[in-house]
Amino acid sequence: MSKATKRKHVTREVLDEFVLPEEHQQIVQVVAPRGNNLHEVKMPSGDKFLASMPTKFRKNVWIKRGDFVIVDPIEEGDKVKGEIIVILFPKQIKFIQKEGFWPEEFLKGDKESEDSNIIQIADKLEKATLKQKGNNEYSDSDSEEDDNDDDLFINTNRPPVMYYSSEESSSEEEENEEASSPRTDEDDESSVDH
Repeated sequence: MSKATKRKHVTREVLDEFVLPEEHQQIVQVVAPRGNNLHEVKMPSGDKFLASMPTKFRKNVWIKRGDFVIVDPIEEGDKVKGEIIVILFPKQIKFIQKEGFWPEEFLKGDKESEDSNIIQIADKLEKATLKQKGNNEYSDSDSEEDDNDDDLFINTNRPPVMYYSSEESSSEEEENEEASSPRTDEDDESSVDH
């Protein structure tokens, strides 16, 4: 199987399959990447451990801090105690919540969690994907929402950038204004040496 075909199948599996965790599997939140395809994850109880990313996801699907995944426990592991089975996206999270399998601890909206309003994020993402696909379920009469930047993706892995603009005119603008002003006879007389 070529790399492109593998990427297509893995991406389709990750985005389109809606799975519920089995009895031995757990829903956890990614706290931080630890390198070498290992991620520190947090259980609903607050315990943290390392989970490994399987080879089928590597270089095909990326996860970041705050994402939710389903892990399969590894019994013999000392440090690495789980393997990531499913990466959960907002639509899948919403499905799991509707089925009643979502942990209550993640629903409470932990203050340090970036995904405290996961349902609202899922709705916005669903609305954006429907607009991109050309579905007219959301009409153009919602033009007020189009001007709102709240639904734009915010990259949490980059620090915010502040832009400042000064209202003072630069010296180049002043020189251009002097050059473009009409010359008078008095200007000509003062520039001629007698």
